[in-house]
Amino acid sequence: MPKPINTARGAVGPDPQAIGKSRAGLTTKLHLAVDAYGLPVEFRITGGQVHDSVVAPVLIAQLTDAQAIVGDKGYDSLRIREQIEAQDSQCVIPRKRNSVQGNDYLDRGAYRDRHLVENAFARLKQYRALACRFDKLKKHYEGVVAIACVLLWLPM
Repeated sequence: MPKPINTARGAVGPDPQAIGKSRAGLTTKLHLAVDAYGLPVEFRITGGQVHDSVVAPVLIAQLTDAQAIVGDKGYDSLRIREQIEAQDSQCVIPRKRNSVQGNDYLDRGAYRDRHLVENAFARLKQYRALACRFDKLKKHYEGVVAIACVLLWLPM
């Protein structure tokens, strides 16, 4: 019988610790929603194997007063588009390359604001504990992410 590995994958308890296999090995994925100023308003942490479109409905449900929801091609699905329209928000998500409908409807001016999410990730990744995930348990890592998000809000 092999010895237990002292990593987050081998954490004791029934709860998963948000570590999963991806192409790069064992990783954790941070899903983030930001406001019009690029400040984080909601986040979820999952294992690296979880696709963005699986977590998107949970984040979108939290954004009840959003006028527009901007995402990249990874969020192009009928379910996500219907959810955004049901919340009376504008859907600014380009279609995938193989889509029949094309991107003629896309508000390219609003899509330029997608860089706010990328900028928020860049500022969050400056915190080494967040970028490298030293924490074994998911709840501890969530605390680190929450503190980093608060630090982004402080200058406001």
